Amino acid sequence: MTQTRLDFIVPADSDLARLLWHMPTVVSHARSEWAEGFAKSIIRQSRRRNWRPSEKQLGTMRRLVSELFTHPREESEFQVIED
Repeated sequence: MTQTRLDFIVPADSDLARLLWHMPTVVSHARSEWAEGFAKSIIRQSRRRNWRPSEKQLGTMRRLVSELFTHPREESEFQVIED
């Protein structure tokens, strides 16, 4: 099993590790400048030793990651091929 940078920050099986893993995707698919800025800020903060998000940050991270999976992007990245 290979270790990632996140393994040294938080345990690999934790909810926080999952949320941090998705933050770069949140940045690239953000629906607002605020969401993009928030995700970038979280990514920067997560590099600090012993950093932990506040309850409010954690809730916002959960909401933004949830939106990735519940609200697909407007433009389709896939093309349907019919026979």
